[in-house]
Amino acid sequence: MKAMILAAGRGERMRPLTDKTPKPLLEVGGIALIKWHLERLACSGFNEIVINIAHLGWQIPQALGDGSQWGVKITYSDEQEEGALESAGGIVKALPLLGDETFLVLNGDIWTDYVFQPDKKLHKDILAHLILVPNPQHNPEGDFTLRDGFVVDAKAYTFSGIGYYAPELFKDVAYGKNALAPLLRAAMREGKVTGEIYERKWYDIGTPNRLADLNAQLTNRS
Repeated sequence: MKAMILAAGRGERMRPLTDKTPKPLLEVGGIALIKWHLERLACSGFNEIVINIAHLGWQIPQALGDGSQWGVKITYSDEQEEGALESAGGIVKALPLLGDETFLVLNGDIWTDYVFQPDKKLHKDILAHLILVPNPQHNPEGDFTLRDGFVVDAKAYTFSGIGYYAPELFKDVAYGKNALAPLLRAAMREGKVTGEIYERKWYDIGTPNRLADLNAQLTNRS
């Protein structure tokens, strides 16, 4: 299975930190967020990883190279000319790089100890499998809920930004800027999205304060 890290966003809420540095290169515990992902993906058995880039995107391949440092092959999906295409739009552009099988997508601005599953299989007719987490303080109502193993459009848990997708989910999405949530909600209405709840470490690094809080926690733990 291939994996894709979404790393193209502007990171407006992270300003001024993201004025000169793309958000995935901000450091947690002295290591860039995206490098945490690469280490965990490599340890989990992933060896082909796609990364989309846009805002200050040239810095990311400069920092990561071809992935050989982690024993993986990195391919870049370059959105610098168009500007960030949002989550679904970025995935659509990268589809030729992701192939015809189920693939993993994760946000580049989260930090987690979730164990990625390179052998994850989607059941017949299922288009997505989402990882949900208990609601953090900044999203108290949540995004979706889980009923009998299916994700439905009712607020109870937060979408972690980690999901396994069938390429068919994106087959009718036009090239250009497109958000992922409406696409997922449409699939939910057809009963084609499964999920699970992950209750261990997960952080959405969306603001400088959240980044500082996580760094403080890791410093205290060490």
